Amino acid sequence: MGLKVRTPPGLATGDDGTSRCWWGASTPDYAHYHDTEWGRPVTSDARLFEKLCLEGFQSGLSWLTILRKRENFRAAFAGFDPYKVARFGADDVERLLGDAGIVRHRGKIESTINNACRAVELIDEQGSIFDYVGPYRPSADSRPRRFTRAELMKLSKTPESTALSADLKKRGWTFVGPTTVYAFMQAMGLVNDHIEGCFVRDEVEALQQQVFG
Repeated sequence: MGLKVRTPPGLATGDDGTSRCWWGASTPDYAHYHDTEWGRPVTSDARLFEKLCLEGFQSGLSWLTILRKRENFRAAFAGFDPYKVARFGADDVERLLGDAGIVRHRGKIESTINNACRAVELIDEQGSIFDYVGPYRPSADSRPRRFTRAELMKLSKTPESTALSADLKKRGWTFVGPTTVYAFMQAMGLVNDHIEGCFVRDEVEALQQQVFG
């Protein structure tokens, strides 16, 4: 009888024999999101605006809830085109509050419309949301390059996410606390928090180096 190979801490081996970050093996939805999206650099204004807004909607809920409703959110919020959402008015708020396919939270809905207006201002000033957030990427010598699960579980915000959050708030954005912003940084590839040994970690690292240098 062969020896059973022990999966390193922080990783989970799925039915396909692939070692992923522990959370990425918990459901098929998470596995797909983990394998194909999380940590990979995003440069599109609409997708970056979407990620930041959805992280705000996630506050107090599980990310799985938001992930499973994401297509509904995209339909409800005009594909998260900030120029279109910035034109939403009171009738749109009421429409969205009646949409069972999304999270019907008035404060978060109104925040998304407000943040769309702020995003348009930001794009006009900085050129793109990507150009704005890029400088908040941590330098290689400012943080460990690879976290254990225990370290990552304790990490809800960083000096960079705190600084980015503070500047967004100064610009009038809402639902952008340091924890929400750090989750955004993880999701859109400003940092690589795939656990050592995860099968996509090196690929994500290479993609980030291509985009950010």
